[in-house]
Amino acid sequence: MDNEPIVFQMKIAKSKPHSYRPAAKGVTKRCPFCDVAGLTDIYEQQGEMIWLHNKFPTLRDTLQTVLIETSDHEGDIANYSVAANRKLMRFALTCFEKVNKSGHFVSVVWYKNFGPNSGGSLVHPHMQIVGFEKVNAYKYLHPNNFEGKTLFKTTEVEVNIAEYPVQGYTELNINLLDKRGLSLWADWIRSGARYMLNVMFNGRCDSYNLFFYPRQDGGICAKYISRFAAPPYFVGYKLSQVNDEVTLMQEAHRFRQFFADGSKLE
Repeated sequence: MDNEPIVFQMKIAKSKPHSYRPAAKGVTKRCPFCDVAGLTDIYEQQGEMIWLHNKFPTLRDTLQTVLIETSDHEGDIANYSVAANRKLMRFALTCFEKVNKSGHFVSVVWYKNFGPNSGGSLVHPHMQIVGFEKVNAYKYLHPNNFEGKTLFKTTEVEVNIAEYPVQGYTELNINLLDKRGLSLWADWIRSGARYMLNVMFNGRCDSYNLFFYPRQDGGICAKYISRFAAPPYFVGYKLSQVNDEVTLMQEAHRFRQFFADGSKLE
């Protein structure tokens, strides 16, 4: 049975900076991503976007990298301009593809944490691209995890509310089917962050994960998962839960209208 866990190296984790925990007495918190002059092991830089080696590789048998999105410590996809977010998605996709096509890894993942309940450690906006030398990170996923109630579709981009979520209950799938639609894909991703933080759950959601999955047809799925306490069925049995059909259809309609309105939070 292929259920070997990835190994978390606690000794390295103890020295990691953490924005969400209170600082020790007499210690002033400093954000390492704000100190651009002090950054090392940089792979690529494009304006304020910097892709570099992770100084705290907490996972054994991996290459862990970080992509700093902006110099704005309080930035996020939800408040980037349309142009800035399009540049970010294009740059991040290029970095991901370089690792993924290197041939050095069994699998490569690309994701973003946002908010105190996301599992992240630093507030400063960043993504992570991680190459696994021995583990297939996608072994528990299925193609239908990226399918659902379609609310928008062209030959280049398809957007849906997941009917077969990875965790549940409501997940937004934003599928890039053809790279010619990358700008439109980025715009839907931007609206997804705004929708999740301000409309879904009536604004009670302050955290999310954004995962990027290579699709079997050569495309890529950007999946938003809202973060609260994980359901016990998922924690104990890896059983995801999904909202009923009426609720999914209502959510699909609301998200489609939100995007069509040009995002009411401009």
